[in-house]
Amino acid sequence: MGSESFNVGILGTGSCFPEKILTNSDLEAMVDTTNEWILKRTGIRERRILDDSQPAYEMGLEAAKKALEDSSLEASQIDLILVSTNSPDYLSPSTAAIIQGKLGASNASAFDINAACSGFVYAAVTAEQFIKSGYYKYVLVISVEALSKITDWKHRNTCVLFGDAAAAAVFGKVSDDTGLQSSWLGTDGTMSDVITVPCCFSSNEDRAQRVNGKEHVIRMDGSEVFKFAVRIMTEASLLVVEKASLTMDDVALIIPHQANLRIIEGAAKRLGISEDKVFSANIRKYGNTSSSSIPLALDELSRSNSIIKGDNIVLVGFGGGLTWSAALIKWSI
Repeated sequence: MGSESFNVGILGTGSCFPEKILTNSDLEAMVDTTNEWILKRTGIRERRILDDSQPAYEMGLEAAKKALEDSSLEASQIDLILVSTNSPDYLSPSTAAIIQGKLGASNASAFDINAACSGFVYAAVTAEQFIKSGYYKYVLVISVEALSKITDWKHRNTCVLFGDAAAAAVFGKVSDDTGLQSSWLGTDGTMSDVITVPCCFSSNEDRAQRVNGKEHVIRMDGSEVFKFAVRIMTEASLLVVEKASLTMDDVALIIPHQANLRIIEGAAKRLGISEDKVFSANIRKYGNTSSSSIPLALDELSRSNSIIKGDNIVLVGFGGGLTWSAALIKWSI
C-alpha cells in the first residue's frame, strides 16, 4: 500500500441516452396532465425513454466505452468498476459485473452501489478511497438508470418526472492540485419511506399506496422530498466548500441532481447565488435521470468546454434513503 499524498480526479467522461423522446405533449395523451402544468411544477419539457426490448446495461456499456476513450485508457487497465443504479436489469448479477464482461475489463472487480439519486457522488468518493489507499489505480464509475421501467405511467404526479440515461467517469491519480478536494455523504433512514420502490417484498401499506395494480413502481411524497432537497442541497454545498477552505466566490459552477427545476431554483436562492451559477439545463431535456443526472451534465459540460481545467465545481445530490451527497472537485481535464 502506498503512503504518497496525491489527489484523485476525473480523467475522462462519457454518456449515453435512448433515442426515443417523450414530450409533455405526448404525456397529455397518456395521463390527465398538461404541458403547462408539467413545466410550472418541474421545468421538464421532454425525457428519453429506453425501449422495452433493450436492457439498461447497454447504455452503461456505451457510456463506459466513451469515458475510456476520453481518458486514453484501455479496458484492461481498469481495476474496479462501480455502477450506481436503483433500476438494475437484475438483482444478480450486478450491472457492474455484466458491464465488466461486455467491456472486456478482465482485470477489474465490479459491484453496484444503490444510494438512489445520490449514487454517482457516493461511487466517486468510494473510488477515491480505493485509489488513495493504493489498493487500485484506475476506477471506472458508471451511473445507469432506466426509471421508465419502474414508473407507473398512469400516475400523473410521478410519470412526468423520470427519464433514462447512463453516464460514466474514469477516476485516477492526478499529478497537480486538481481533483476531489472535499466531500460529504449522508443518510437519514428515518425518512426511508418518503421514496420507495418495492422489490422482493411489498407490505400492505406499500400496495395501498400504489394504484393501477402496479406494486413495483416508484412512490414518492413530493412535498417532503421538496423540503428536504432544498435544505440539504444548500447545507451540503456550503459544507464541502468550507471543508475545502474556499468560499462560494471561488466556485465556478454548482451541478445539482437534475430532479426538479423548482428545487434547483430554491437551493440557489437559499445559497444567495445567481441562478446562472447553478447548472439546470439538463432537467429540461432529460428529466430526472436519478444518479445519472450529475455525470450526464459533467460529460456534456466537459465536451463543450463549458468547464475547464482548474474550475472549482460542486456536485450535489439527494435521493431515496433519504440520502445526500456533495463533493467539490477542481476539474482535471
